[in-house]
Amino acid sequence: MRATDSMPTIGRMVSAVGLMIVAWFASEQTRTLMPPHTDFGYFNTVNVALGCVCGWVVTGKRLGRGFSQGISAGWTGLAALVFWAIFLQAANEMLDLSLHRRFDGPLEAIVGMFNLSLDYVKLLLDAKLAGILVGGAAIIGLISELVARRWS
Repeated sequence: MRATDSMPTIGRMVSAVGLMIVAWFASEQTRTLMPPHTDFGYFNTVNVALGCVCGWVVTGKRLGRGFSQGISAGWTGLAALVFWAIFLQAANEMLDLSLHRRFDGPLEAIVGMFNLSLDYVKLLLDAKLAGILVGGAAIIGLISELVARRWS
């Protein structure tokens, strides 16, 4: 690892802000797919924070290798964002259900968390949501790569 790999760059900032925007729009689209009585709490805020971290750490680290690699970097950041968002939202729901004594033990709660994760993954099959995620990540990867080339 080069010493400059952990330095802040404008490309990292652009990819972080871009994935934050994608996370916000995807979160808003997800709200329309859920039942009307769903309490979302800090849903958007958590996803936007994850977008910032994944954009900075995952996408930003992979910039400067070409435009096709920039698109791949955007998709890699998106994959990390989706993984952590689903994991955290399922863990939060599992804890809420555990506090309401819906599980008989810790192993059943962990299995329940994975079942919740599968339910959330099924939501990603919505065409509009998938388009926001995949298209937005590709655009962010391209823009971030362009910025990284221009100001590096």
